[in-house]
Amino acid sequence: QVQLVESGGGLVQAGDSLRLSCAASGRTFSTYAMHWFRQAPGKEREFVAAISWRGGSTSYTDSVKGRFTVSRDNAKNTVYLQMNSLKPEDTAVYYCAAVRWGALTKLAADSQYDYWGQGTQVTVSS
Repeated sequence: QVQLVESGGGLVQAGDSLRLSCAASGRTFSTYAMHWFRQAPGKEREFVAAISWRGGSTSYTDSVKGRFTVSRDNAKNTVYLQMNSLKPEDTAVYYCAAVRWGALTKLAADSQYDYWGQGTQVTVSS
């Protein structure tokens, strides 16, 4: 069993930076690919970024390329999302999700992920 807890969200101004963390319990964290999603009010949940279980590969949605960086520290059971040059349209609840031995591409259904975090709110004011 793995539990995921996101943190690091908050209220910032456009152009600012935030670093989100997703801390995992359990001893098998290094076997999970980790994905970040976000959901803005009234919108569907959107894939943001992913990192392979060893951390050697990453993928991003086009709207965050060059601004967001996903990384992980398997010794600390934590995955990070560094968000720079934030824009008002980045405002959303951000979630991390885990899929064991998973790939970097978004899975077809949320239920295919093994674990989800509870989310952390990011609000970017203009």
